[in-house]
Amino acid sequence: MHGRIIIVALLLFINLFLLFRLIWSDQGVFAYLELKGRYELLQGRIEAVDRRSLNLSQEIRRLKSDPTYQEKVIRERMNFVKRDEILYIFPDETAKQPGDAAHEQEN
Repeated sequence: MHGRIIIVALLLFINLFLLFRLIWSDQGVFAYLELKGRYELLQGRIEAVDRRSLNLSQEIRRLKSDPTYQEKVIRERMNFVKRDEILYIFPDETAKQPGDAAHEQEN
């Protein structure tokens, strides 16, 4: 009878140790869930980079082959104008002027 109690206690101790390792160790459930979350985050980043890469590849292809698109990009991004055209650049409405912050603090 005494030997049986020792075996049960030993088995109970082993089970508790294994349970602890299963849940809280470096290779346990919580570590797995953390790694799974990081994996999903990185997968999302990879997909975003792939989409951006595809968009940039398509834009490069259009810039190489489409003169109308080339002109549009040059005119929009570099503010180029044709002969006898006048370019008007208006300030961005959403951008704050340097004095705006001081004026808002007074109110």
